[in-house]
Amino acid sequence: MPPVSTAGRLLVATPPLVDENFDRTVVYVVDHDHAGAVGVVLNRPGAEPLPEPLDRWTPLLSDPAILYSGGPVAPEALLALGIARAGAESENLIIGRVRSVDLSADPALIAPDLDGLRVFTGYSGWGPGQLDGEITAGAWIVLDAKDEDLVDPVPRTLWRRVLARQTGRLAWLAEVPDDLSAN
Repeated sequence: MPPVSTAGRLLVATPPLVDENFDRTVVYVVDHDHAGAVGVVLNRPGAEPLPEPLDRWTPLLSDPAILYSGGPVAPEALLALGIARAGAESENLIIGRVRSVDLSADPALIAPDLDGLRVFTGYSGWGPGQLDGEITAGAWIVLDAKDEDLVDPVPRTLWRRVLARQTGRLAWLAEVPDDLSAN
């Protein structure tokens, strides 16, 4: 049976996820099929601005305008995702209004079509069946994404806010203390 794709959705780490790379993370899934899955962590802002010559994209970055750690795979790789402006003709759409952005393009040509942009160093990746197994084991909660999750202005609190906007018992997880022994 083929995996159910989580592309365009959020993976919210259940507390505590043993892998410190993903503890309390919110991952936007860019692609998920029989070959595996790729996503980016939305709530791990770095401290570095865009390096030259990519700094020409800085005016288009959503606040905070810094590089984000997208995950532990290929940390030297850069991946840019943006929100296509409503009604704009947009290439490279992933799901909804989220699109990949070619950083080798001229920012002036892309700017009119974007409502926000994030640049990630590295990404999160899973081999064939790996993410499906982790979801089945309860390591991840799969939730619908809102386009604005990608460019959230307060990324460090995104994990709690994504859970809090859910209904029922799932919303309770937003209140789980960072240190479970303090519960």
